[in-house]
Amino acid sequence: MGVNGYRDYFQVLGVDRSADADAIKRAFRKLARQYHPDVNPNNKDAEAKFKEVSEAYEVLSDPQKRRRYEQFGQYWSQAGGSGAGPGFDVDFGRYGNFDDFINDLLGRFGGGGGPGFSAGPGGFGFGSGFPGGFGSGFPGAGAQAPRGAAANLDAEATISLSFADAFRGCERTLAVNEERVQVRIPAGVKNGSRLRLKEKGNLQPGTGRRGDLYLNLQLQDHPVWKLDGDQLRAELPLSIDELALGGEVQVATPDGVAAVQVPPGMSLGRSLRLKGKGWPIKGGRGDLLLTPVLKLPDQLSPQERQLLEQLRAARTQDPRADWLNAAKL
Repeated sequence: MGVNGYRDYFQVLGVDRSADADAIKRAFRKLARQYHPDVNPNNKDAEAKFKEVSEAYEVLSDPQKRRRYEQFGQYWSQAGGSGAGPGFDVDFGRYGNFDDFINDLLGRFGGGGGPGFSAGPGGFGFGSGFPGGFGSGFPGAGAQAPRGAAANLDAEATISLSFADAFRGCERTLAVNEERVQVRIPAGVKNGSRLRLKEKGNLQPGTGRRGDLYLNLQLQDHPVWKLDGDQLRAELPLSIDELALGGEVQVATPDGVAAVQVPPGMSLGRSLRLKGKGWPIKGGRGDLLLTPVLKLPDQLSPQERQLLEQLRAARTQDPRADWLNAAKL
């Protein structure tokens, strides 16, 4: 500590004055793990050092506090707001483990950053370290923003949905602080959709103000269905005779099996369109597009091989003639 209680926070964290937010966060994590009381039981020096690096991170991770600190030096906390100051304190007993503490601290000071929601039996719980002030576990949303600060009290997190849940819609139970919140996810949400939960974000003490919680939705890949705008796409396996001769075939749709007519000489570059059988949209459903792909048997029977040999002998056109001519340079 310097004179009059002044600390060089950059020196405390061992970073240059030009260090960006990521460098400051990395330095803090490293030092916090090194000096955490759980790692250094009954070591008062380590505990004091831990509080010092936490105080330094609180100031340097906040853009407004950092600007005041860089401009006014030791008088920064008097120049437009209260800072951490020498009285910074931490109640270690409220944390179950070190990662809980680190993620909560990063959330309180605006560091944020871990995964969004993680699936679990009976609903979803918060993962660690949400942007906008989330901590880990249940103390996530509802974390307190600095008193009197013009803080953004909104928070956000990510929910991963199966393709089926996104198609049909579903409900999720979220653990927000110590409150259980039911969220209805409508049918037809798409990857990157955003839901807003009013007044479920961070709380500003002394004012009663509370921000909103924004849920970013991510759709898991499906082995068959692919979403393309409002249309649903899939490959349709066809045999060589079905492609050549056409006919009625059974196909899969999200609503079950349906019969469609394949035209003779079906090209692999075309698609069959089933209107109103695709992705849910406002006022109805999009279309389902089935793109034929040739599916050959893993092993030919003697009869199949004989017939294909006859077909080859009887073929009158070279399938690559136009392609060979067009490829000439």
